[in-house]
Amino acid sequence: MTDEDLTNNGGNRKPGGFTVSRRGVLGAGAAALVAAGVGAAVTGCDSRSDDGSDAERTGKDPVDPSAHIVDQQRQARSSLPFSDTQDFADTDKGFIAKLEPDLVKDAKGNVIWDNESFGFLHGNCPNSVHPSLWRQSQLVVKQGLYEVVPGIYQIRGLDLSNMTIIEGATGVVVIDPLISTETAKAGMDLYFAHRGQRPVTGMIYTHSHVDHFGGALGVITAEDAASGRIPVIAPQGFMEHAVAENVFAGTAMARRSAYMYGAALPRGEKGQVGAGLGMTTSTGTVSLIPPNKDVTRTGQEETIDGVHVVFQITPGTEAPSEMNFYFPDFRAMCMAENATHTLHNVLTLRGALVRDAHVWSQYLTETITMFAGVSDVAFASHHWPTWGSDKLTEWLSLQRDTYAYLHDQTLRMLNQGYTGIEIAEMIQMPPAIEQKWYNHGYYGSVSHDVKAVYQRYMGWFDGNPAHLWEHPPVDSGKRHVDAMGGASGVLKVARRAYSDGDYRWCVQVLNYLIFADPGNEKAKMLQASAFEQLAYGSENATWRNFFLSGAYELRNGTFGTPTKANSADMISALSVDQVFDSAAFRINGPKAWDVHLVNDWIIPEENKTYRTELHNGVLIHYVVPAGFKGPAPDATFTLSRLELIAIMTGAKAIVNEIQSGAVKVTGDPTKLKQLENVMDKPDPSFNIVTP
Repeated sequence: MTDEDLTNNGGNRKPGGFTVSRRGVLGAGAAALVAAGVGAAVTGCDSRSDDGSDAERTGKDPVDPSAHIVDQQRQARSSLPFSDTQDFADTDKGFIAKLEPDLVKDAKGNVIWDNESFGFLHGNCPNSVHPSLWRQSQLVVKQGLYEVVPGIYQIRGLDLSNMTIIEGATGVVVIDPLISTETAKAGMDLYFAHRGQRPVTGMIYTHSHVDHFGGALGVITAEDAASGRIPVIAPQGFMEHAVAENVFAGTAMARRSAYMYGAALPRGEKGQVGAGLGMTTSTGTVSLIPPNKDVTRTGQEETIDGVHVVFQITPGTEAPSEMNFYFPDFRAMCMAENATHTLHNVLTLRGALVRDAHVWSQYLTETITMFAGVSDVAFASHHWPTWGSDKLTEWLSLQRDTYAYLHDQTLRMLNQGYTGIEIAEMIQMPPAIEQKWYNHGYYGSVSHDVKAVYQRYMGWFDGNPAHLWEHPPVDSGKRHVDAMGGASGVLKVARRAYSDGDYRWCVQVLNYLIFADPGNEKAKMLQASAFEQLAYGSENATWRNFFLSGAYELRNGTFGTPTKANSADMISALSVDQVFDSAAFRINGPKAWDVHLVNDWIIPEENKTYRTELHNGVLIHYVVPAGFKGPAPDATFTLSRLELIAIMTGAKAIVNEIQSGAVKVTGDPTKLKQLENVMDKPDPSFNIVTP
């Protein structure tokens, strides 16, 4: 559950549209936190506030928190269960050693992971950070090698995710090798330094998101997997979804991920303080080693270097291809990313396929019935473990109930005619769910999860004909500005909203003005200040990062995309079908209306001939069956899959490849230039807060 700063999730409405969520648990708990040594997380808070007088000032520095935000933080400190400090004990349990210094560099000396930049989190909670988020970040920032139980170890705090190491008969089995090869190698080196050098004898990917496979080449070689010497195990559909997500819509997702994780934001009390799930994303080399063994069914058992594993496939939960699994010899279960110490996303803010909260809850019930009663510990690919069969059963049960409640109540209310936006404001979470820290919305949120459930069933349209054909942002902005009496009228409304603490309305009306007149600096600076206030009040780390990223770009210009998901390794894993699909998604339709182009592509290693046809602005492809009668191709190319990838992505020029002999051709290859001429290039720095 999350305050989401100004969202009424069953909370108490205050003047000016300001809301503090009701959680059903009261008590300051300050003494307990100080005694536990957690950085006096709810004491000594900064009393400075921004009265709004400098909200429109020019400059790159964020404003101070307003009196409205200071009041909200004070109420949060008094109403949230800060006396519950078990998580601090659990994060430290099994600690062996830290990586020192607490940063990782690439081969060129560039820093791609810097946990030391979050050192300020050891201090008192400022009013510019929600006290609950500050607490979460103090937990997540902890870094090093940890023992889960003898024989199972975790590397935490070296990337957004955890890497888990299971000791087998002759070596180690690695689970989820982080995002970057550099952070994965640093984690392995830390383990070897304290547990002894051991060969890697197996690797498991829990699911198809990049923070769970991108560092693979920092752990093993591609040859290790291709030869079968090292088993690389993943759930069925892993490659399809891993590649499709990071390539098909990869540019847009990566750009929005920059907002979501705040990797480009300054660290500090008014800047990035974490991402709820981890601190942020590393910015090193992303790799992908294809799995050589699939898990296809629940109950499938494998033994890897003497380590016995029982799998549970969970497609459609946190990822379209995902699995949990159990280690009987250790009485330990791995929950992948299906249960963590936060409410997760039903639809992530970076963009993805909408997840199925109903199926998610059902799989968690199955997990409980299969593994909870025979487990002494549950660990996941983020955060810290939960020890004790009763405690982990309660954790899984309440996480399960959270997703089921969000799903069921959204369905109940949408069938009463309420829209997603309305349901997100109306829904009240049960006190038993809200009082547990691990159900707070540090990463997902009640607000956007409810809207995602609505979207899954009802789509983008809420049924109101007035919303069926609205003007796009620029045209809508111009009309709203005109209706409000021009720029001066909009600024007057926005200033009053800012003064009242109604920052949601302030940014909404300023959005009209900025899209109508992107050069209006007063509007941009006031919106930046309002975004900052929204950020300071948000318990949700990804909301905070989005607000601060918007403010940063309004003040400084675009920071682009610091983390590249569609790496060379990722692109090289494309299937032939995915190569042609990726090309089709880049066709500029209007430019290609009058172009008709037919080409055949012979891929010897697949013993197949693919045909592409560009017609009516659409590039289609299919395998040419034996005896097929159709239009004669303009040219026929014989080449490898990797050559096809290089040519279609622009990494190599086909003319050069023909001259070198890497590509053989019959017919007229010059006509292929027509295809290149109608393909757009993705923009990794597209505007978000301005038109």
